[in-house]
Amino acid sequence: MSLRINDEAPNFTAETTQGTIDFHEWIGDGWAVLFSHPKDFTPVCTTELGYMAGLATEFARRNCKIIGLSVDPVGDHLEWSKDIEETQGHAVTYPMIGDTDLAVAKLYNMLPADEPGTSEGRTALNNATVRSVFVIGPDKTIKLMLTYPMTTGRNFDEILRVLDSMQLTANRKVATPANWEMGEDVIIVPAVSDEEAKEAYPDGWKTVKPYLRVVSQPD
Repeated sequence: MSLRINDEAPNFTAETTQGTIDFHEWIGDGWAVLFSHPKDFTPVCTTELGYMAGLATEFARRNCKIIGLSVDPVGDHLEWSKDIEETQGHAVTYPMIGDTDLAVAKLYNMLPADEPGTSEGRTALNNATVRSVFVIGPDKTIKLMLTYPMTTGRNFDEILRVLDSMQLTANRKVATPANWEMGEDVIIVPAVSDEEAKEAYPDGWKTVKPYLRVVSQPD
């Protein structure tokens, strides 16, 4: 099953380093980031999990939970967590899913549905496509998907930036331009007429083109 933005995030029950979860129940009424890894004790993923641990309070401030996944047993995750804290300086306080039967990787289209076997005997190269990030909204739909190669560490500051944009634009009829950061000008979406915009933005806006109207970020 292929997944697209605005599809419902597939639900699942899984073992994690913090016990068994039902994914949708675990998300609750907030946002969530699910990010996956092809194998425990791999160098790039070690830095990623540690960096995310350092950002945990920033995600929490945005009412967003973090959960990791790796195609290995939970017991290995717990041992790996010790290395992550030792080498990256941050303890992993979010849950990590053990996907030994590859079920979640297949459910999220990161491995073929007919992929045989379990995590046993598999290498990071076998699981190279299990390198995705999914941002899921309170309505349990997928808001963002990214997949990276194994040799390139992910930019989780960018995930925070996109989360800020999505939370702002979910509540306001605006969009954010390239490289936007919180507090910078935004774009009034074309679906909003000039008459409606005058009510929403009585101080006015800058019309670059009729379809490109720039305004200060609303509160």
